[in-house]
Amino acid sequence: GEFGRAVGMSYSQVGRVERGALPSASVGQLARIGAEVGLDVRVRAYPGPAPLRDAGQLALTDRLRDRLHTAVRFRTEVPLAVESDQRAWDGVLSRFTDGGAPLRVEAETRIHDAQAQLRRISLKAGDGAEHVLLVVADTPRNRAAVRLMGAVVAESFPVPARLALAALGGGRHPGGSALVFL
Repeated sequence: GEFGRAVGMSYSQVGRVERGALPSASVGQLARIGAEVGLDVRVRAYPGPAPLRDAGQLALTDRLRDRLHTAVRFRTEVPLAVESDQRAWDGVLSRFTDGGAPLRVEAETRIHDAQAQLRRISLKAGDGAEHVLLVVADTPRNRAAVRLMGAVVAESFPVPARLALAALGGGRHPGGSALVFL
């Protein structure tokens, strides 16, 4: 009754949306229902016809792999060293020619919530990761987002990108955490 009127739909239509039984609900209808109950409704679109939703991330890690010295080992989807934790690092670099400790890798195709993304990385680093390499897709939008993050990036990722990439290309550990665009 009243809820349906508030969102411009009948009571039965709202019920079918709640049960997932109204396949023709519009984005506008979903947004009105969400707003009425205090939720933001977000719609995601993924580029096609790639059969994998994470195709962009795989391409990003491939660009990193292309920049590494042949001595450096790159393992992907490495589970955290915390038993029963289902999370994984996007990658771990090891076997540096200078004997550097393994370097955890996170790959982000799109910076969309900087605080949440940095918090997630920081929490993962609690598994004993001394340093993290954050690899970000080189897009104008991502560069603008990182610029807006300012001092937070400088504190969290103090090694300059060009120095980190030069070290990795030479088979060496970058000596700290770094953010690089690829």
